[in-house]
Amino acid sequence: MDNIITKIDRQNLPCHVAIIMDGNGRWAKSIGMTRSFGHKNGVNAVREVTEASAELGIKYLTLYAFSTENWNRPKFEINTLMSLLVSSINKEIKTLIKNNIRLLTIGNTESLPKKVQKELSKAIEITSKNSGLTLVLALSYSSRWEIINAINRISSDIRNEVIKDETITEELFTKYLTTSNIPDPDLLIRTSGEYRISNFLLWQIAYSELYFTKKLWPDFNKNDFYEAIFDLQNRERRFGLTSEQIRDK
Repeated sequence: MDNIITKIDRQNLPCHVAIIMDGNGRWAKSIGMTRSFGHKNGVNAVREVTEASAELGIKYLTLYAFSTENWNRPKFEINTLMSLLVSSINKEIKTLIKNNIRLLTIGNTESLPKKVQKELSKAIEITSKNSGLTLVLALSYSSRWEIINAINRISSDIRNEVIKDETITEELFTKYLTTSNIPDPDLLIRTSGEYRISNFLLWQIAYSELYFTKKLWPDFNKNDFYEAIFDLQNRERRFGLTSEQIRDK
């Protein structure tokens, strides 16, 4: 499928693609290198899918960069990931501006090192006026954390009489999530051949299409991304309706 991009319908693109970037460690191990080496090479794949999304005209791309569970990994690996995050932001900021890409984050970012928070805040501010692709980094994120956080905030607002408990609806609950201003993903991609969601956007992917590939993240490139988009465009998304109802709309 070398010319897969030519088969993509530019009038039927997903608005939001989310990716679970998995396989850095296994990729590195397969060539006799450390996990840190895998993470560093995974940055190339981030660049590939970000450029591909911007070139196609996709509006939102969310990357699962660091979960709350990842804090349990060896300290050296965590330090490497945090240093890599800072260096990557500094290195790519000019590219984000050049390509009209806006940067956002979701997750418990207050738990990140102060230096990381500072660089993220600076990059978010610098790119805030960009109107092309919105690149969302999920950092210190887990869906269960997000849902519990939303419940606690709702409970606080009920106690303070900001809202009434009988007014709690799906729409209201969604406003308390960290993704409140981001549309739900149309497509969720997971690399590395694993078939699980890993506590990622559980509320938001209720009707997302799932795409799994055996490619390890550092090997995932633009063409792989285009294949996932093309696969999505050849599915029928029914949202609880029948095929006949969809055709008659």
